Amino acid sequence: MAKLVSQVYGEALFELARERGMIAQFSEELTELTRLMDEYPDYLALLTHPRLDEDKKQELFEQVFAGRLCQELSGFCRILLKKGRFGELDRIAGCFEEKRLEFEKTGVAWVSSPVVLTGAQKEKIEKRLLETTEYVSMQMHYDVRPELIGGVKIRIGDRVVDSSIQRKLNDMKNELMKIQL
Repeated sequence: MAKLVSQVYGEALFELARERGMIAQFSEELTELTRLMDEYPDYLALLTHPRLDEDKKQELFEQVFAGRLCQELSGFCRILLKKGRFGELDRIAGCFEEKRLEFEKTGVAWVSSPVVLTGAQKEKIEKRLLETTEYVSMQMHYDVRPELIGGVKIRIGDRVVDSSIQRKLNDMKNELMKIQL
């Protein structure tokens, strides 16, 4: 249920930002706000404490963030405090970022390989992804996973392209297991 709630709030916040032409500003301010909440978990715990009344939470929020957030985002945070949803801020910001990237036609790719890829290899992968998707730019994330043995594994959202030797060996193993003597 929490994911559903965070999606509703995240999408509403994105629509507000889009309508006002403030997507970049909201994104920057949300990033900073969530970073601060991660850096100061006691403050977040205070703002979400069930025994602290709503007025006190609003006051504590205003003491720290008055004038540091745009009026729209500050008002949104006050709504979250009032509804007892401020603890969902991280997930709401994540949903907002997903909507922003989708709006800007930016894909996020996670590439795993058994060895560190060269700059030319990375460039080739990114170019190929841009050619075969609807995205105009990509955020690329690379990691090394020696267990892949060879090839690469690429994930964009819920789509996965796995050309690793590890996968091919697993496929062969599964086929051999089906053979009955």
